[in-house]
Amino acid sequence: MKIISWNVNGLRAIVGKNFYSFMEEENPDIICLQETKIQEGQIELELKDYHKYFSYAEKKGYSGTAILSKIEPLSVTYGIGIEEHDTEGRVITAEYDDFYLVCAYIPNSQTELKRLDYRRVYNSAIEEYLVELDKKKPVLFCGDLNVAHKEIDIKNPKTNLRNAGFTQEERDDFTRLLSRGFTDSFRNKYPDTIKYSWWSYKFKAREKNTGWRIDYFVVSNRFVDKIKDALILNDVMGSDHCPVGVIL
Repeated sequence: MKIISWNVNGLRAIVGKNFYSFMEEENPDIICLQETKIQEGQIELELKDYHKYFSYAEKKGYSGTAILSKIEPLSVTYGIGIEEHDTEGRVITAEYDDFYLVCAYIPNSQTELKRLDYRRVYNSAIEEYLVELDKKKPVLFCGDLNVAHKEIDIKNPKTNLRNAGFTQEERDDFTRLLSRGFTDSFRNKYPDTIKYSWWSYKFKAREKNTGWRIDYFVVSNRFVDKIKDALILNDVMGSDHCPVGVIL
């Protein structure tokens, strides 16, 4: 089974670029999307083999997630069950026979870290949500998690120590999540490999590979042996992020 996650930075925009050709070429069993930036009824995807689930932000043109799955889930839920966190369409959970799949777009701490305090509250809330799910079935937690965990995950660590996505606070929160029974699937398979999943649109960052690895598949520890491979498809264009994935 191939599961892919991709922050598409606007679903309508990427459908006009390479989305359908990517889907045909990669043929994922499930794909999780972040930053869809759509409202209900704004797009009809021509993917007849997939069951489609969307979570929309109340604010138009903002955030949003989707799960497209060839396998019909046993159940699908939206959000994490806390009203203050569930207005931005950031989480969809699909339950399958052997695992929960959580597609997430974690809030960015923003310039001057003006949303860092909220981000940390959110980190704690989704951590508890994942831990509770993990008591029932193994969890695959994927998406744009908006944190480069270690120095190996970012091109210029020293100059980004107080920038959103690489603050010590955000990295410590991610470490704490992992300590509660989860594994970063890519780093587990490739402990020393330098690959990035996001590049700024500025300063020819992608051309120079001045990137960050902020897109993940985090899996329950007891599910790690089911991960045959972990993917970062950094030659796929169309967004400022590239797709990431796992083969089960």
